[in-house]
Amino acid sequence: MPRFSIIVPVFKVQGFLRECLDSVLEQSFADFEVIAVDDRSPDGSGAILDEYAARDPRVTVLHLPENVGLGRARNAGLPHATGDYLLFLDSDDTLTPGALGAMADRLAETDDPDVLVFDYARTYWWGGTRRNVLAEVLTEAGDGTFTAAGHPRILDLLMVVWNKAYRRAYVAQHDFRFPPGYYEDTPWTFPVMLSAGRIAALDRICLNYRQRRQGNILSTTSRKHFDIHDQYERVFAYVDQHPELTAWRPFLHRKMGEHCLDILAKPDRLPPTDKAEFFRRTAELFRRHTPEGARVDGEVSVLTGPYPVYVARRQAGRAGRELARRGLQVRRAAAGRVKRGVFTVHAGRPLDPHLVLYSAFSHRGVLGDPAAVYYKAREIAPRLRGVWVVRDAADRALVPDDVEHVLLDSPAHHRLAARAGFFVNNVNWPGTLVKRPGSVHIHTHQGTPLKHMGADLLSKPGARLGVDVPQMLRRADRWDHSLVANRHSELVWERAYPCHFTSARTGSPRNDILVRTALDGSGTTAGEAFRTRHGIPAHHRVVLYAPTRRDYRRGGHIDRIDLARLATDLGDDHTLVVRLHPSLATGPARGLGLTEL
Repeated sequence: MPRFSIIVPVFKVQGFLRECLDSVLEQSFADFEVIAVDDRSPDGSGAILDEYAARDPRVTVLHLPENVGLGRARNAGLPHATGDYLLFLDSDDTLTPGALGAMADRLAETDDPDVLVFDYARTYWWGGTRRNVLAEVLTEAGDGTFTAAGHPRILDLLMVVWNKAYRRAYVAQHDFRFPPGYYEDTPWTFPVMLSAGRIAALDRICLNYRQRRQGNILSTTSRKHFDIHDQYERVFAYVDQHPELTAWRPFLHRKMGEHCLDILAKPDRLPPTDKAEFFRRTAELFRRHTPEGARVDGEVSVLTGPYPVYVARRQAGRAGRELARRGLQVRRAAAGRVKRGVFTVHAGRPLDPHLVLYSAFSHRGVLGDPAAVYYKAREIAPRLRGVWVVRDAADRALVPDDVEHVLLDSPAHHRLAARAGFFVNNVNWPGTLVKRPGSVHIHTHQGTPLKHMGADLLSKPGARLGVDVPQMLRRADRWDHSLVANRHSELVWERAYPCHFTSARTGSPRNDILVRTALDGSGTTAGEAFRTRHGIPAHHRVVLYAPTRRDYRRGGHIDRIDLARLATDLGDDHTLVVRLHPSLATGPARGLGLTEL
């Protein structure tokens, strides 16, 4: 009996189907079966399925005699499943490398829960990738198991079937099935999640959810969107049959109202002539299922009134947003004039030879090589006043209490920028910053250049996408000194930035400090402090993997190394440290297996 039964309903996806199947069959974890259901697809999808089944015994193909729709196609695959767990994979989506292995490990750790919820990323037809915006819900779930009542935020995630693995015995016990029509996931997911005695979470991107330019059935204009009402009727009927779930009625009542209003607000869902009818049917359903004594407020309160009131509120909301947008433009223009005035006034005063303005990673805090320069300057040149520019209040968390800072674009920032004698940054200062004669700009860069930079991008149109190279070089014209970590970097920077600066062979301040043996006043090296901070044993050899942004891949990230295998092969006396590129650190790359290490 395999660990996973993966049910793949197939209809008019011949252009995406091979990629979907390959993402499954090439998984390192091989204990699974694929049950592909050809929903009487009129294209070549059926032949592709037969081709895969002929060469891989793990693939079983069902050819349905007639088209039955997505939900009932999934139902058709259920009787053929023999695995411990069920996965439902849409045939234009893909599993990420290592996803099944990560799921299997998590299921074993949590002693086979009823449901495992995992993360996903949206992948767009134009090449972009965006992680699920509520990924923190999975992080907050912790290492053990829970119920929906114990962690209700789990129900804030997208209520779809394909971001979960289901224990097959649990599904059979409750006889869960998909209904016909649009939004068939709704009367499956809510009953499954509310009835589950043990739910586990996997904080890892296991699936790429393809956002098609056209062809997404829920993005088409159709009266089939009225099916949402029947689907919620099924949800409430399930609750009626299970009195232990009665307490969830207020939650489901509000969720239903929000879901239907969201459909109504989308410009491409309903024919304009059908919107009033959709609103009336939604309001009727909302009133009929209002729990006794329930408080109806917020967005859904509009369902207690007539359709013209809803329309008026929508129009007023749009008008208010337009006024706010125009007001913001006016305020920004006025603020810009004030800031330029502040700079002009103070630029008439002499430079302050003891004032140093610092920034790193687009004003994110005291970080990188500029931070190493700042702390060394405090030690060897205490007469210098170092001030950091930070982007907003949130970035103040990365500024120690004893470090002076100013907010970007504040009057204080512009006063200091007009008079500072030195500027230190690892990215270019904004183009609006005028370099005064006598001021010194020091650029530290962000590491060793292993991709195309600056003028080198001119012959690489793909890597240059969205980059204004002439503007970049004009900003680099302000540099006086370019800090270089090695000979390779020196040669690349001088070719990529043909400007009048001097290369300073300083090494890499932020990295060199980790391997130096010199002790600070506390008697502890920076490397030892790093080990303590991150719980790394003193006898371990530390291996750092810091992949740069890949300029040949939209989104910038690509897995060039199997990190789990590398960590294992290094042995028990090594610690692998992974540091993502700053522009990737909060994106999908973080969700692709790092947490399970």
